[in-house]
Amino acid sequence: MADLRPIAAPFIVPGPSGVAVRTRLRDLTHEDEKVLRLVGAHLGSLASKDLKARCTDGLEHSTESWAARKRDLAAQSSSRWAGSITKATHDQWALARRGQAAHVQSLEAGITTIRHRLSLPVGQKGTKRAPGGYRCAHEWFHKTRRLRVLEDRLEKVRADREAGRVHVVRGGKRLLGTRHALDTAQLTEAEWRERWEAGRWFLKADGESGKRFGNETIRITPAGELSIKLPTPLADLANAGHGRYVLAAQVRFPHRGHEWADRVGANRAVAYRIHYDTGRSRWYVDASWQIPPTQTIPLKAALADGVIGVDTNADHLAAWRLDTHGNPIGRPRRFFYDLSGTAQHRDAQVRHALTRLLNWAKTRGVKAIAVEDLDFQAEKTREKHGRKRRFRQLISGMPTGRLRARLTSMADASGIAIIAVDPAYTSKWGAQHWQKPMTGPTRKTTRHDAASIAIGRRALGHPIRRRTTPPRAHQSDVRGHRTVQADRRAPGREGPRPRIPGPRTRSVPPDAASTRATRTSTTVRDVRSDQAWVQDSLLLTE
Repeated sequence: MADLRPIAAPFIVPGPSGVAVRTRLRDLTHEDEKVLRLVGAHLGSLASKDLKARCTDGLEHSTESWAARKRDLAAQSSSRWAGSITKATHDQWALARRGQAAHVQSLEAGITTIRHRLSLPVGQKGTKRAPGGYRCAHEWFHKTRRLRVLEDRLEKVRADREAGRVHVVRGGKRLLGTRHALDTAQLTEAEWRERWEAGRWFLKADGESGKRFGNETIRITPAGELSIKLPTPLADLANAGHGRYVLAAQVRFPHRGHEWADRVGANRAVAYRIHYDTGRSRWYVDASWQIPPTQTIPLKAALADGVIGVDTNADHLAAWRLDTHGNPIGRPRRFFYDLSGTAQHRDAQVRHALTRLLNWAKTRGVKAIAVEDLDFQAEKTREKHGRKRRFRQLISGMPTGRLRARLTSMADASGIAIIAVDPAYTSKWGAQHWQKPMTGPTRKTTRHDAASIAIGRRALGHPIRRRTTPPRAHQSDVRGHRTVQADRRAPGREGPRPRIPGPRTRSVPPDAASTRATRTSTTVRDVRSDQAWVQDSLLLTE
């Protein structure tokens, strides 16, 4: 027990701080699509140039250089478009820096692991805390070569980070690499080119409170009229006053439309983003705004009606309802999802599974759901798990980040609190203490079901094991062994206590002998009697 790491206390996850909704732009004319493509391509080229300038500045960036870039962009678009472009550039540069720092940490962890295993003899077994040596000399040799590769890679990344250099691709590095593997991606060059250009367009604008309908650049009225402020070089395409172009589509947000209408009617800030889906040949618009975080309720109040423990897996959510005392109620539930296919399909699968989970929680009257605070960023490394490729694929396939964000947002709208617990030993201890007791003739309990019980009990503040160990003095006589009163020279002093027959021990009836013997039945005829036949000696007669 001394080797166990400390367990963090459970806490209630704060609600989301923003809202984003999406709808399709229907009934667009050919002229509308032409204007959107021209505006997106023009602003996209400006965004690419601004990102290049920001990467060139590196760590020497200042407010003066920011203002100079914004003035240059405003001359070719407008001041509001320039503000949106520079803000997006700074966000993208900061994201690249965070990814660079994570890459450095990953390389350092891999190098440390390889050096440790190379220092051990070949074939030495490892422990639970540290890996052992490599299996054979062949693997040892190849790991020495990989160590040099990682060290060289780490040196280059550190040099880039110290110099403030980042490597960013507008449109995505994955899509850029697809250009060299069109056959594998089953794309033609024209289809790839269409995706590449659409991914580099820029058609988003931040809102501003106090302005008309919360956004002067991309404006949507409460009636659903969508208009765009055209950049200066494209002002001749305007079909409305003040250099604006009004689209024929009528915008309507089915999800949270009332909240959006209230913000637009009060002239509060709303950010919009227009994008084109090349796979479906459809145009969409996203609306997003900030909201104050929901006031979290005390942990004790959230657990007043029990909790539902949820164990996250690669293909399903294992859930079990627990009462306030930590006892499982009813049967376990499993909510399956399929994470194969496109990103939209994966996101929809996670959303549907969470919807079923929240609906089940509401029907049971439970106000809290306990989940593990998982983070596999340090667990996916190739050097940590070695040849366990299936295990690496398993933990990489768990949608921890997407599921946590989705669950927090959807639970906040449902009035259900999300409790995050420490994931340490939940699967191991759950299977040890709960899998076998909860398995019956008509119910098969898996490790994941048992882990959900462990998660729920940890959220409630109860220990995971089913019974609490009594105090040390109560485990036997207050002082030492129960037979400590016997003389030290007495034989059998450390043995078990003698078995005394009688009703006190409830083991044998009072009149039973010390040894077992077969007794004759009194209700069955022609059975062996307990009477012994004795033959007398023959009489001597004359």
